[in-house]
Amino acid sequence: MTTETAQTAANATRRGTVELTLAMVLSGTIGIFVVESGASPFEVVFFRCLFGALALGAYCLARGYFTDHAFTPKKLALAALGGVFIVFNWVFLFEAYEESSISLATVVYHTQPFYVVLLGALLFKERLTAATFGWLGVAFAGLVLVSGVSPTDPGPLVGLGFALLAALFYAVSTVITKRVTGVKPHLIALVQVLVGIPLLPFADFAAVSGLGAGWAWLVGLGLIHTCLMYVLMYSAYQKLATAKIAVLAFVYPAVAMVADRAVYGHHIGLVQALGVPLILLASLRINRARQPRTVARSTTTQAPATTPAPAPAAPSRR
Repeated sequence: MTTETAQTAANATRRGTVELTLAMVLSGTIGIFVVESGASPFEVVFFRCLFGALALGAYCLARGYFTDHAFTPKKLALAALGGVFIVFNWVFLFEAYEESSISLATVVYHTQPFYVVLLGALLFKERLTAATFGWLGVAFAGLVLVSGVSPTDPGPLVGLGFALLAALFYAVSTVITKRVTGVKPHLIALVQVLVGIPLLPFADFAAVSGLGAGWAWLVGLGLIHTCLMYVLMYSAYQKLATAKIAVLAFVYPAVAMVADRAVYGHHIGLVQALGVPLILLASLRINRARQPRTVARSTTTQAPATTPAPAPAAPSRR
């Protein structure tokens, strides 16, 4: 490798690191936008899909991605099916914010890689190693600690259940969209948010008409957390090794917990805090074990499965 080539690669890595770190910081603020909007989870998801589709559509049009899009009827159907699961993943995650806290929901949501591994073994007969079973056990122990449920206060169990359902739906979407190859991830994300528009007639337009400043938070979810964030992520994925992507992904829960504490005064208790590193470490180890060492540097790169929590299922993911 020449000095010039090495310098170019180093510059690309630095830029990718900045892009992904910024994307993870933005992802960590999603809970704040959801809560501050004042809308119900279904309404938040509906308008996130609506505003996100408009922004992503404009971006894809400006970049010329609709030309030679590489979609076939089968690929389009798979992308749409993945979108169904990712949309309801958002609904359950936002319900988890309401029933527990942003911090608890975010940490529990990071059990999603374990579902992907188990679904791969169940559906595609992928081999589970002893190490994988071991890390699954570590994650389960962390989950028990993080739940913090006591016989006198089972309330957190509801939020825990919603977060686990969100993680499961996310994992199913991941498994489905991994079969969509050769298509730019921005286009797949666009299809998935478009799916959310007709799927969500549950939005109460009479209720949201009086949101006032809440509209700004909803627009922000579409423009910032559904367009800008994914543009940054997909750009970074083309520049970084998978191991670095997996590590930087944990900026997201860290920011979410700090933001939850700063804005709402919520914090994870001592016993729960003991479970956080167990879940995150197990998630990191499993993701690194099942991903290739590097990410292909092309515009159709498939992202690893460790994408941040509320993101649409990135092709071949997160």
